[in-house]
Amino acid sequence: MSEEIQVRKIIHVDMDAFYASVEQMDFPELKGKPLAVGGSELRGVVSAASYEARKFGVRSAMSGIQAKRNCPDLIFVRPRFDRYKEISNKIRKIFLDYTDLVEPLSLDEAYLDVTQNKKGNPSASLIAQEIRKRIYDEVGLNASAGISVNKFVAKIASDYNKPNGQKTVNPEEVEVFLENLEIKKFYGIGKVTKEKMYQHGIFTGNDLKSKTKEYLELHFGKSGGFYYNIVRGIHNSEVKPDRISKSVAAEHTFNENLTSEIFMMEKLERIAAELEKRLKKYTLSGKTVTLKIKYSDFTTQTRSKTLPYFIADRGLLLETAKELLYQERMKDSVRLLGISLNNLNTDVKKSVVVQLRFEF
Repeated sequence: MSEEIQVRKIIHVDMDAFYASVEQMDFPELKGKPLAVGGSELRGVVSAASYEARKFGVRSAMSGIQAKRNCPDLIFVRPRFDRYKEISNKIRKIFLDYTDLVEPLSLDEAYLDVTQNKKGNPSASLIAQEIRKRIYDEVGLNASAGISVNKFVAKIASDYNKPNGQKTVNPEEVEVFLENLEIKKFYGIGKVTKEKMYQHGIFTGNDLKSKTKEYLELHFGKSGGFYYNIVRGIHNSEVKPDRISKSVAAEHTFNENLTSEIFMMEKLERIAAELEKRLKKYTLSGKTVTLKIKYSDFTTQTRSKTLPYFIADRGLLLETAKELLYQERMKDSVRLLGISLNNLNTDVKKSVVVQLRFEF
């Protein structure tokens, strides 16, 4: 008699408009009003938007100018990352009451594997419901959740009944759920890939499923095999509680656009110092330095260099960033500079997730 394979029970918890919701909770006068965290009506980029603002088309990564144009009554507030992290830690403690298999993706979302859980509850849906209620009762914020057999489907499902809702996709429902889904709602399929899929007549999961693996690999490269599997509900990635960050970064958006490399070097010195501080905090080093440049027209350029040795020192970070800065002429004035370190060492005593902080 063959051994029965246990189906995994994965929950993806996603806080609703997290940064904006924290601001509205801490400052009741902001409740019910269109709110943008980060940016301003003159400078910067929106980091998060309240649901009241989203009704006007305001979204994260939008310029403050465009956001104000969409919503003239929009209120801008500066981000308070220490506060967001404090709230995130409280939520994380609630997760750990149910399982040790918690994989944080950012301050406001995480995967939980509750196949075997501390409550002995066989229903992942009831666990998700209980977790959401506890977050509201103990923290004061709403969360949404997706529940299914793997991380990919759970992630999609958590967005299905937002805000303040949850969606369970049972094992026998997975393929039909994905077949009927618009391709733009597949997690990991961004704007560029979506447009390319449209060109190939792929608008829904069912359209994607009709393509052979060979066809998808021919037109989408290595990702073709991934797309072939996910639309069939095949995604075996485990929930990893000690996920090591793939990169550590620091960046600054400037009050006035910079036109001189000399002024840019002054800014890069501060950014390199901030990055060194974050690397030392988590005992990390890396080999690949990337310089991020955002121009006044909001186009972004990255320039990278991989060194033959690991670095974490601000001097070496700055030296490499300087080399990348002078690699070619700037095509316009610059509104943002950033330095990130990739290709990190994994030989560390404690695995960590480094939350990127945005400077405004």
